Amino acid sequence: MNLLHLKRLTVILLSMVAVQLWGQEIDPFGPGYPESCTSIMVGKKASTDGSVMTAHSCDGNYRTWMEIVPGRTFEDGAMHKVYWGTLHTETAWDMRNLELKGEIPEVKETYSYLSVAYPCLNEKQLAIGETTITGRRELRNTDGLFLIEELEKIALERCTTAREAIKLMGALAEKYGYGDYAECLTVADPKEVWHFEISGAGTDEKGALWCAQRIPDDHVGVSANISRISDVDFNNPDFFMTSSDLRERSKNLKLWDGKAPFKFYQVISGRKPYSRREHFVLSTIAPSLNLTDDMEELPFSVRPEKKLSPADVMAFYRATYEGTEWDMTKNLMVERRSRPGSASEEPSVDTAKSSVANPWMSNDLMTLLNTLAPGTVTRERAIAIAGCSYSHVIQCRDWLPDEVGAVAWLSFDNPGQSPRIPVFSGTLYLPESFKICGQHRYRTDAALWSYREANRLATVNWGRGRELIEPEVMAFEKKGFEEMPMVEEKVKKLVAEGKNDEAREYVTDYTNNFAFATMKRWEALKGELWHMFGRGF
Repeated sequence: MNLLHLKRLTVILLSMVAVQLWGQEIDPFGPGYPESCTSIMVGKKASTDGSVMTAHSCDGNYRTWMEIVPGRTFEDGAMHKVYWGTLHTETAWDMRNLELKGEIPEVKETYSYLSVAYPCLNEKQLAIGETTITGRRELRNTDGLFLIEELEKIALERCTTAREAIKLMGALAEKYGYGDYAECLTVADPKEVWHFEISGAGTDEKGALWCAQRIPDDHVGVSANISRISDVDFNNPDFFMTSSDLRERSKNLKLWDGKAPFKFYQVISGRKPYSRREHFVLSTIAPSLNLTDDMEELPFSVRPEKKLSPADVMAFYRATYEGTEWDMTKNLMVERRSRPGSASEEPSVDTAKSSVANPWMSNDLMTLLNTLAPGTVTRERAIAIAGCSYSHVIQCRDWLPDEVGAVAWLSFDNPGQSPRIPVFSGTLYLPESFKICGQHRYRTDAALWSYREANRLATVNWGRGRELIEPEVMAFEKKGFEEMPMVEEKVKKLVAEGKNDEAREYVTDYTNNFAFATMKRWEALKGELWHMFGRGF
């Protein structure tokens, strides 16, 4: 088979497959790394507007239903039930396959919060992102009471600051036991953002090993499924918090000899403390540091050479490494012949990337292409993947009232293709279709499918499909940013007049109207894409 025939076959194969990348299956305790979520943190002096940011892409087959859980009051003696299995339910009221693990005392009053698979924002501008580390097999103890999503939920119900949330989650895990894989939470409030890592304490212990490190106010940090906390300064409580007996337990578990510098990632993970995604983000925002992907350690956080806006963070979540050495489509080139201007002219031939190439190829398709021509595609795990359940970029802003101060820019499905919807700390409820998960089956009543159908169709011929999808993503992003000052001023005025309830109703209407507009547009895009590709191309 000559090269030209191979190129033509490649185009045909890509054309036949509406491709998507759900992430490679990797043993979480094996030699590879888990490849799921990405979280980016921005300190208030590192952002263009003084906001503190945290973010999260929930990559993998997790539930996509979401709702605002209102604050509640409880009688003395009430108990909080702790369940396992909440990441994969189909609706907000689905109790199938849940295991009641135990209960702890309830508090008198709780705050409202945005309940997503990994709960992320409360009415007091406390925000949380998440990435799974998995860590050492020998540290996990399933007799522990808490999975990570339950700790997030309790912190959002009971806390107002990042420090308070970390201390509460750490104390609960130490007292009742942590039963999950090692995890990272990126915890923010309007003043600061922290990087919090937690693991079990061994199969014979129900406690927890945990450590939190603050991102300096003028720095940016990132977590992408690798333990990132290195040297721990136990004498600097303004930048570090740890479990009460971290060093003693680590010595008893033979994970630290008591003499070497205490590096937390070596205790709970033992792996190189960064992956491609961390290197990509940090080297992009601080290129003069000349960070390389063969360094023993990357900096925990860096000072960006240019302050980051919320739009900059959103752009990272659309990143597929296009145009870089890690672009998986860089070798998918085809010859194109232009028609001559006259009979005497020879047709010109040039080489360009195939219009059906896209960065979300399935593993099977990459294997096929590499079988036909070894080395055609080198797999790279980008930040944006088709297997994303939802993602958010959250701003926390101390100069605004809580009703509008924090905003979670939320999207369903692939963050490289979907619009972002502003959900505020004061938002009271979401559209009914948000309460239905679209992962179990195709459901037209689930918000996820309003976006997923158009997104998948666009990948049939991404070179043409992106011309429809990408301008709409940017149009809604522009709309949100341009209208934000109006929304903020309206809420400030209502709050100043003592009309806090009206302020919350106002931002709720804005969130819901914005959401309906995006769903309607993506439904229309589905029709346009069917018209474009339905008869072949």
